[in-house]
Amino acid sequence: MAPLTRPVLRRLHPGGAQVMAEWENLVGPGLAARTTPRALERGTLTIACAGPVAMELTMLAPQVMARINAGLGRVAVTKLRFVQAKTAPPPPVKPPMTPVVLPASLLEKLDGMPEGPLREALAKLAQGVYRKTP
Repeated sequence: MAPLTRPVLRRLHPGGAQVMAEWENLVGPGLAARTTPRALERGTLTIACAGPVAMELTMLAPQVMARINAGLGRVAVTKLRFVQAKTAPPPPVKPPMTPVVLPASLLEKLDGMPEGPLREALAKLAQGVYRKTP
């Protein structure tokens, strides 16, 4: 990957490249899903987002900048700038899977196991296996 990314990242400020690469870790998954960092120039971080998100981020700007700077280990962002951009719709919510009736012999073996994460994992695996078989 380095030969492909090096020319692009060379044009970016080192802090900007780090912000782009670590955006989700810096701002958290909630904000990262609704925003995209575009550029970091002379301390101003340009963020693409929808209008309502920009309003929210305007009020949270000091906390967001502090979080980014703490994650970078230095003061790289002193101002936030927002640009209007279309955001991707949230992923569709998958309906919960209906439980499958497991064979009695398997249920007996699961019931004989001690409570805990292993038993839960095996029960979940059995649900998946028997869901796919006719």
